[in-house]
Amino acid sequence: MIKIGKTEIGEFPLLLAPMEDVSDPPFRAVCKEQGSDLMYTEFISVEGLIRDATKSVQKLDIYDEERPIGIQIFGAEIESMGRAAEIVEEARPELLDINFGCPVKKVVCKMAGAGILQDIPKMIRLTEKVVKSTSLPVTVKTRLGWDENSLNIEEVAERLQDIGIQALSIHGRTRKQMYKGEADWTLIGKIKNNPRIHIPIFGNGDIDTPQKAVEYKERYGVDGIMIGRASIGYPWIFRDIKQYMATGIVPDPPSIDERVEVARKHLMKSIEWKGERVGVVEMRRHYTNYFRDLPGVKEFRAKLVAEMDPGILNELLDELKAHYQEEFAI
Repeated sequence: MIKIGKTEIGEFPLLLAPMEDVSDPPFRAVCKEQGSDLMYTEFISVEGLIRDATKSVQKLDIYDEERPIGIQIFGAEIESMGRAAEIVEEARPELLDINFGCPVKKVVCKMAGAGILQDIPKMIRLTEKVVKSTSLPVTVKTRLGWDENSLNIEEVAERLQDIGIQALSIHGRTRKQMYKGEADWTLIGKIKNNPRIHIPIFGNGDIDTPQKAVEYKERYGVDGIMIGRASIGYPWIFRDIKQYMATGIVPDPPSIDERVEVARKHLMKSIEWKGERVGVVEMRRHYTNYFRDLPGVKEFRAKLVAEMDPGILNELLDELKAHYQEEFAI
């Protein structure tokens, strides 16, 4: 059984990656329902937190149905990281995660996220400050290195473990790669098989099928897998992997009824969390993902993204379901 602190997260946990503008409470709710074992909030700016910025504080919202959950922070100033850790603890997550992996320029240019991979000693100091500032288990998500000439994740893993982190998630790309090319899990496997390493090691990057999840589990020996982009519009990825691991059978894809009902739940949760106007608007980007590959779906999507009334949106979802039930029954 894999544990982080006192929290058990399963024999081979499937983690929902922290994704900006995606991993909010409505999205987390549908992923939890489909089998995610541990989820993270969107990453939260420590500078925003300590200044009580509305957008940052709102990201601290977590609900009992989501547990276990980690709150993820990013920043580059040691004192700010320490104060933010204290604020996070008040929100009572199961763990606090530090983002040392975000490759986006506006984060990196502040030496936060993956930017800190250019200064490993400071990365260690920042982490140590967080560990000492909270009683929560502290975990880290990072990448293989800044670029192909600085693949220092093996050293980084040992040093982070030595100062007290309790799990490490590694994306199999450098910052320079962003999300391009194929994720390389070779070094992730080496870290997991390093006899000095005793904390859980989670692999991340390019897991988009149950078969690949099992292949990488067996090839690299990781303690669990973190899934990001493959879950967008397809939270069933968690269910599919678990069923394949248990039976060796890949489940049938979700029916049109399942797609519509998950989209409906996502919409309702979005409205509950952010209010009707914002909840409806922020849901719009998800319709394409939930109904991708359906022939002729553009017409329905155009109506869904133009409508503001939740009642009519539910009617449109019912129309979509009825249309494709009939089409697929032929």
